[in-house]
Amino acid sequence: MTAPAPDAPGYPPEFAARYRAAGWWRGETFGQMLRERAAAHPDRVAITDPAGDGRHWTYGDLDTRADRMAAGLLAHGIGKGDRVVLQLPNIAEFFEVVFALFRIGALPVFALPAHRDAEIRHFCAFTEAVAYVVADVTDGYDHRELATRVRAGVPTLKHVFVVGDPGEHTALSDVPRDPVAIPDEPEPHEVAFLQLSGGSTGVPKLIPRTHDDYLYSVRGSNEICGVDEHSVYLCALPAAHNFPLSSPGTLGALHAGARVVLAPRPSPDVAFPLIERERVTLTGLVPPLALVWLDAAPTTPYDLSSLEVLLVGGAKFSEQAARRVRPVLGCTLQQVFGMAEGLVNYTRLDDDEETVVTTQGRPLSPGDEIRVVDDQDHDLPVGATGHLLTRGPYTIRGYWRAPEHNARSFTADGFYRTGDVVRLTETGHLVVEGRAKDQINRGGEKVAAEEVENHILAHPAVHDVAVVSMPDAYLGERTCAYVVLRAGAGPLRPVEIKRFVRERGLAAFKVPDRVEFVDEFPQTGIGKVSKKDLRAALAATHSTEL
Repeated sequence: MTAPAPDAPGYPPEFAARYRAAGWWRGETFGQMLRERAAAHPDRVAITDPAGDGRHWTYGDLDTRADRMAAGLLAHGIGKGDRVVLQLPNIAEFFEVVFALFRIGALPVFALPAHRDAEIRHFCAFTEAVAYVVADVTDGYDHRELATRVRAGVPTLKHVFVVGDPGEHTALSDVPRDPVAIPDEPEPHEVAFLQLSGGSTGVPKLIPRTHDDYLYSVRGSNEICGVDEHSVYLCALPAAHNFPLSSPGTLGALHAGARVVLAPRPSPDVAFPLIERERVTLTGLVPPLALVWLDAAPTTPYDLSSLEVLLVGGAKFSEQAARRVRPVLGCTLQQVFGMAEGLVNYTRLDDDEETVVTTQGRPLSPGDEIRVVDDQDHDLPVGATGHLLTRGPYTIRGYWRAPEHNARSFTADGFYRTGDVVRLTETGHLVVEGRAKDQINRGGEKVAAEEVENHILAHPAVHDVAVVSMPDAYLGERTCAYVVLRAGAGPLRPVEIKRFVRERGLAAFKVPDRVEFVDEFPQTGIGKVSKKDLRAALAATHSTEL
């Protein structure tokens, strides 16, 4: 009898042994990490939650809450290896649930607050999730109604836990029990959670991160970014995003024994008062938000002088904007270029200004292996532009339950094809030149063209569609859908296409910014749709219709 295939390829034994011998993997789990921090300084504040009536949870509080929540989840039949889709805003309960799941070895599946029916239904069904954790209402959207719809169509989904008014579901506050012994604690080499990929086709793929590899990334980020017990990290972006989770993010701050301040929104009117009141020392933003902060800072009445480091990542930060950070915000810029699949690059705090503003940093680890190759996977010389391949002690060896995609996304010897086009400088810094994959980076949110196309194709009047990026000074890229209507179909307006995909449950950031109706698509020499020509047409046009 053939043994079942693993959910995701693991690290080859010889590589795992090398990473342990180098001290990069230390045999620690996230549950143990929190336990140690709580024992060392139980009364130090770990989390400040302004949205939760100004709550301040100490490390002792968080550790106890995680233990009690873990016991309650076990009592509900949730145990090691079970998947739990987590969709919470920036509130303290996010960490209570995450560390409880870490303790029992169940796997959080990190959804974002912006996700809707299409994404959540896929995450729950594909992972065979047994539970779904949401807030009652976020920014006017009722997640309880979404949960009801999803639960009706996913047989494995036994529990919906709600922060706030549960409606027909179970209140998260009713879950905790007195702590109990964990029957089967997770091992450091085992998967800790499933992160979402940016994805270039379809809905996001799932990225399995282990305790060993992710904790190394967190520790390395802390060292590079100067995070220690005196740091105060503002979580301005959605907490479940890989960037604010680990670069160095909330988990980095908690690993260092520092304090996390949760911002319900990243806008200056919310974030700037928090920086002044909580004496925030560092935070991370995507480029569009950094531009908003740079525009707002000169006239703000709030004191931002405590801010020492601003990390900008998620998409390429323009050199012109990067040069404004120090004179406008009075802090050091660190550019971050990475991916939820693993590799993270940082400019260093002691890099010269030109390096900081013109590159996207160099790899976190001496164990990161970097290749820049041509279309035939031949290595290119330093300074040449090509495709970025990488492997290392915190870069995955395969997606979760995706063998066919893994065969395309990884080389035979384990290098991950990032889809980024880069060049390597003589100093080992990377300069990102663009994307090879058919993916749109809309202000740090990754939009898979194929997913949006599939939704538009469901419209009865649509014959064909091609979704491409168009340059945008604010977001970097926006989305444009070129639509060919069926013969005899009545005229449609762009707003009708947008409304159609929105009503199908597509996240708002994936709804096309622009819709153009055309009679046919340009084609390549072998008859494929030439998205290159479509993008060129967009760049040449001066139309502003959105």
